Amino acid sequence: MLAVSESRRLVDKLWSYCNVLRDDGVGTIEYTEQLTYLLFLKMAHERETRPLKPERIVPRHCSWQRLLDADGDDLEVTYRHILEDLSRRPGVLGTVFRKAQNRIQDPAKLKRLIVDLIDKENWSATDTDIKGDAYEELLSKGAEDIKSGAGQYFTPRPLIQAMVDCIQPTVADTVTDPAAGTGGFLLAAHEYAARHAETLTPAQRDHLRDDFVHGVELVDGTARLAAMNFILHGIGKPTGESLIEVRDSLIAPPVKRWSVVLSNPPFGRKSSLTMVGADGREVREDREIERQDFVVTTSNKQLNFVQHICTILGINGRAAVVLPDNVLFEGGAGEVLRRRLLKDFELHTMLRLPTGIFYAQGVKANVLFFDKRPASEQPWTERLWVYDLRTNQHFTLKQDPLRRHHLNDFVNSYQPGAPRS
Repeated sequence: MLAVSESRRLVDKLWSYCNVLRDDGVGTIEYTEQLTYLLFLKMAHERETRPLKPERIVPRHCSWQRLLDADGDDLEVTYRHILEDLSRRPGVLGTVFRKAQNRIQDPAKLKRLIVDLIDKENWSATDTDIKGDAYEELLSKGAEDIKSGAGQYFTPRPLIQAMVDCIQPTVADTVTDPAAGTGGFLLAAHEYAARHAETLTPAQRDHLRDDFVHGVELVDGTARLAAMNFILHGIGKPTGESLIEVRDSLIAPPVKRWSVVLSNPPFGRKSSLTMVGADGREVREDREIERQDFVVTTSNKQLNFVQHICTILGINGRAAVVLPDNVLFEGGAGEVLRRRLLKDFELHTMLRLPTGIFYAQGVKANVLFFDKRPASEQPWTERLWVYDLRTNQHFTLKQDPLRRHHLNDFVNSYQPGAPRS
């Protein structure tokens, strides 16, 4: 209970300042980005000045102390230079500060944010669960900010937890999300696998921290939030390689395979390139993805994500993927892909999701659970179990949101860990 109240105190403190900045046109996600930069710099300062095993994470000329020492216009210039310098660094630093800009134009408000809000807390001493929960709640509040469009990156946490409870990732797994968003699936998988951390060997703990999760995210700002989310939850090293790659998942074949894929690929059916014409107008051009390892060539983004997930899953790997209805019933390329899925994979479970649980309104979606199997003459899928959580179910984002207990019967009936054949 103490952890919950402490997390609540942090959220209320951070959130109260968001309302102050909203008058200056700083939205929730932009505010969370600024918090991300400042939190990272403060935690780097704490690591550098701790008595036991001090560690330098950022160069001295980018230190937190420089922000504390500066005022007025000098503070704004110093902050901008720090962001520009760190954006060019490799690894986690480069992901967190990639294309970073200062959105807080009033130096007095920036100073208050630095001194009153961030500097007064010892973030490194705070339990990772508390820090992480506080940050996750800020992200969920950002998703509620309709104007930001951030809701498209946000999968309801109760659904993520239920999917992870069915898949049961262990420390022996490697888990990826090719459309990582702010990292919700990967965090939940890590939390599940770390439940009995006290029984793990040092090598297993290192794997859990450094190699267990991997994500790909196309949007710079969202990748930044995911990278910070990991650090606040104790995943990865601030001085190490980024566990989030900023790129388009669909462009190239994978260089490695994973044993678990958990994902909610973006809704919207077309893969497109935005071209700027000679007259300055933007033209969106539908793009067909051609890859040797794909069974069909199509511009349907969701079908391409399904194909991509099929290729990045290792033999006997498990996948749980959120997909809209049209992927299941589309003809042409969709039909070819479904046949492949039924033959080469054991597509054993489909959860029909209720409407009203996503920020994109009216979306009818499902979760497909499937396992990759070795090559065989006979199709691997013999039976598909369909669980209907849609008929006569009414959820809304605010008044009547989906909660984990609404999925208890599904998870129990799924019988996690039981053989599928």
